[in-house]
This record gives sequence, structure tokens and C-alpha cells, in this order.
Amino acid sequence: MAKKGNRVQVILECTEHKGSGQPGTSRYITTKNKKNTPERIELKKFNPILKKVTVHKEIK
Repeated sequence: MAKKGNRVQVILECTEHKGSGQPGTSRYITTKNKKNTPERIELKKFNPILKKVTVHKEIK
């Protein structure tokens, strides 16, 4: 039987990349505990297209 819990899979997308006009997108998939962090998360992750660390926000 599958585990039942509060962890959900979320997609993080770069905020700086949208305004740069370059093709492509930087996205990461991670999990979070919905009970502890009900709001959308923001993490600093590496964007390989811009070649620097940028803020990635949860989408959907």
C-alpha cells in the first residue's frame, strides 16, 4: 500500500529567465511538506542558461 502523507511534488521555475528574452526555461522538481509550508516556496538554484544562481519560485 502507498504511503499517505503531507509531502507533495512541486515545480520551481526561474523568475529572472522570463524577462531575459532568451529561449528555454530553468525548472526544478522537488517535494515539500504541505502541512509545514502551505505558502509557495522560493529557493535559490543554479540556472544553467544564465550561468548564475537565481531565485526559483513554485508554480501551479
